[in-house]
Amino acid sequence: MPGTTAEPEGPAGPQPIGVGVTPTGEAAVDAGLRRLADADHLPASGHLQVYEDVHRGLRDVLAGLDQHPGPPAPSSTTHDNRS
Repeated sequence: MPGTTAEPEGPAGPQPIGVGVTPTGEAAVDAGLRRLADADHLPASGHLQVYEDVHRGLRDVLAGLDQHPGPPAPSSTTHDNRS
């Protein structure tokens, strides 16, 4: 019929969700956040691999924060046993 629009044939391909990323200043974290953009170009079946990769990288960054270089910090529960 004239004036009607045709329905698209089949589903549309992957569409970016357009979530903005604000840099954190931590290079490893920022790289992980940029990696999330890779999911925009993959079918849904490929998203899990990207998310797991980013999650693993962020866990490594957090675990690295627990590694303190140098001697251990003094305990806050030391006792002065002077007489």
